[in-house]
Amino acid sequence: MPIIKSAKKAARQAVKRRNNNQATKKVIRNALKDFRNKPTAEKMAIVQSEYDKAVKKGLMKKNTASRRKANLAKWAKEHNVKIATATSKKVAAPKAETKVAEKPAAKTTTKKTVAKKAPAKKATAKKTTTKKAAEK
Repeated sequence: MPIIKSAKKAARQAVKRRNNNQATKKVIRNALKDFRNKPTAEKMAIVQSEYDKAVKKGLMKKNTASRRKANLAKWAKEHNVKIATATSKKVAAPKAETKVAEKPAAKTTTKKTVAKKAPAKKATAKKTTTKKAAEK
């Protein structure tokens, strides 16, 4: 058991982190099992989203998640899952144009250039502090 206060806190944090990581991994595993049992494009999107969340939380490296998503897509293709693409999404009808009030033209102003002041000269007074001068 840790004795030092900071070590105790680190142990508590490790327990919390382990629990959070295990919960995230469990969600991924369940989503993957669900997808493998009944493969659909929606379930595949859910699994991919869970991989992305794991990367965002630092649970998994980016390339690991990318590799797993690629293997998931490969598996889905072998099992004839139609993957939704960006072009298959419904496009909303364009809305009626609304007039936008134009902003008045900005006034053009010229900046006045101010001459910089020369730095103040330091007074250089020589002080002689020799023993002879101090004695007098």
